[in-house]
Amino acid sequence: MRFQPASFRPAFGRVLTITIALIALGALIGFVVADDVAGLLRSGWWLLLLAAVTWALYWKPAVEVLEHEVTVRNPLSTWHVPWPAIERIDTKWALTLYTPRGRIEAWAAPASGRYTVFTLGPEDTRVSETARLAGSIRPGDTLSSESGAAANQIRRHWEQLRDDGLLDVPLEPGSLRRTPNTRTIAVLSVLVALSLLGLVL
Repeated sequence: MRFQPASFRPAFGRVLTITIALIALGALIGFVVADDVAGLLRSGWWLLLLAAVTWALYWKPAVEVLEHEVTVRNPLSTWHVPWPAIERIDTKWALTLYTPRGRIEAWAAPASGRYTVFTLGPEDTRVSETARLAGSIRPGDTLSSESGAAANQIRRHWEQLRDDGLLDVPLEPGSLRRTPNTRTIAVLSVLVALSLLGLVL
């Protein structure tokens, strides 16, 4: 079967980001309509900062399951994890990949609460074999959860690579790496500075 890339982002995060952005936009328009330049300079940057932080925390993060690696995009940094570097996959608190450089938690794939078990259907527990190593599955492993959907996709491809003997290869230098999200950091830093400056204007 041909590999199908997949990307996972929590739907709640997108709804929250759009809601906060609309609230911030409405407030900015209010300052303009009221011709309140002082208020706009004092509070406008804080509104933009709020929208930017919400975007960085809840819209930008993602888990991308690619043919050559798993990419974990967190708010301030991005991990590139080749398949042979994945030692174990866990979903206790969030999707977590264990690698030679430690564990990598995915901001975009939090685990469900314990009460999720009361709303599960048969389809929600049709997970891969490595999710059942302890004999039962966690709420974070269920397919209806953010962590479980991403973990299941990763586990199934990881198991296929394992069975084909493609994980028993040395890691290429630099293939398992963490890179800072420099644009996000720069934008947030500028908005923080302008917001603080607005307080003294």
